[in-house]
Amino acid sequence: MGWFGRIRDGLTRTTQQIVERFEEIATRAEGALRRGTPIDVETTDALEELLISADVGVGATGRILDVVRTRAQPGEGLRDVVKRELLTVFAETASPPPNGHTPHVVLVVGVNGTGKTTTIGKLANLARADGGAPLICAADTFRAAAVEQLEIWAHRAGVDFVRAAEGSDPAAVVFDAIASGKAKGRSPILVDTAGRLHTRVNLMNELEKIRRVAAREVEGAPHEVLIVLDATVGQNGLTQAREFMGAAGVNGVVLTKLDGTAKGGVAVAIAHDLRLPIRYVGVGEGIDDLVPFSAAEYVDALFEEKW
Repeated sequence: MGWFGRIRDGLTRTTQQIVERFEEIATRAEGALRRGTPIDVETTDALEELLISADVGVGATGRILDVVRTRAQPGEGLRDVVKRELLTVFAETASPPPNGHTPHVVLVVGVNGTGKTTTIGKLANLARADGGAPLICAADTFRAAAVEQLEIWAHRAGVDFVRAAEGSDPAAVVFDAIASGKAKGRSPILVDTAGRLHTRVNLMNELEKIRRVAAREVEGAPHEVLIVLDATVGQNGLTQAREFMGAAGVNGVVLTKLDGTAKGGVAVAIAHDLRLPIRYVGVGEGIDDLVPFSAAEYVDALFEEKW
């Protein structure tokens, strides 16, 4: 199955919620557009309710409604209007700049329970399938169970793994991992970090120290800081992201558990409200169930349109 099929299947619950109701709304709206009359309030209210219920977010929903009210053209389908604006929202996010530094260092951040550990294993598997030679660094040294779980995923992905004793300085583990990566020619280096938002000051200090160590060892590092967000928590994920944006310089998102929610529209809210690119989406529990995000495929999948 291609990547589009994986995203489409992951969005099944969201799509089921959207499609039937959207068709009813679209029929009413397009009747008005054909007649050259304004779309009535009842129709735009129904569209607003639908988008909010799918967790598209208040800001993005308001923007879409404004376009529908003011810029939809006579004879234009409502689906096309909404899709075009959704794609514009995604296009406005800035991707991390390319770089040629080796090893490529990626910090992975997020609160515990979002699927961060499994995501790192899946990222390693993707990188290896792409011809890379990844190395996983267990820098969350305060949760022994997390380190053990991460080591299992490293073995599944068939990649190198660096860990330290429980309670070790996370920045020291990152230093060792980068040294090992340089010596063995490993890249990318995927760094698991702690997710303790309840000790925000300590977390910020820890992440800042990790960033300083990485930058000292490799020019431009960390080259990516990816936050793992759980799609099933909806708008609460945006609050988490804002915390980590301040603490860690997040420049990309991995959206997990997309297959477990009817609120997959949260990807739109992330792009609109945070201006962060979604890099990958998780669509299942297997090691291959992480796929690169494509805005075009995602938007088509929301409306059950086939590629």
